[in-house]
Amino acid sequence: MLVSLHVKNFAIIDEVEVYFKDHLNILTGETGAG
Repeated sequence: MLVSLHVKNFAIIDEVEVYFKDHLNILTGETGAG
């Protein structure tokens, strides 16, 4: 199971850390992709 995601210096993202919860998680961004 994916618990967290850390992204740094990727495309338009400087740095972000996301913690996931049980059930459904949805990611989207400024570009509308995701």
